[in-house]
Amino acid sequence: MKKILFVFAAILSLSVLTAKADNDKIINKGMLPAMAQNFIDTHFPGLKISYAKEERDFLEHSYEVVFADGSKLEFTRKGAWKDVDCRYSEVPAAIVPAAISNYVKANYPDAKILKIERDSNDYEVKLSNRFELTFDKKFNIIDIDN
Repeated sequence: MKKILFVFAAILSLSVLTAKADNDKIINKGMLPAMAQNFIDTHFPGLKISYAKEERDFLEHSYEVVFADGSKLEFTRKGAWKDVDCRYSEVPAAIVPAAISNYVKANYPDAKILKIERDSNDYEVKLSNRFELTFDKKFNIIDIDN
């Protein structure tokens, strides 16, 4: 009987933790980490923020900002950018590493970078010509999708 109660308590605890893990909260710009606020002020001045939210998953804590023009930014818990999606316009050039920008200009001169995403292993870039490029941390091209 004790084993059954223990198993039941463990399942109940796990379900409560899982329910608590997906906890998104709408916030204002002033509640973002300072690094994220500076990033927005520097690269997206004057754009109206539609909403910002803090996302807390079981093991991850991040922030998302969506502008009125449809552009979307994602930040780590410390405020470093991890995703810049400018759907209808070009990603600000200062955000894109020079090696990636040079590669795109040399190989796709008419294309614009609409989205850039980075993680601990690579950079992914989406172009206006629908190509998706993946670069490693040393900015070597490792994959091309169309």
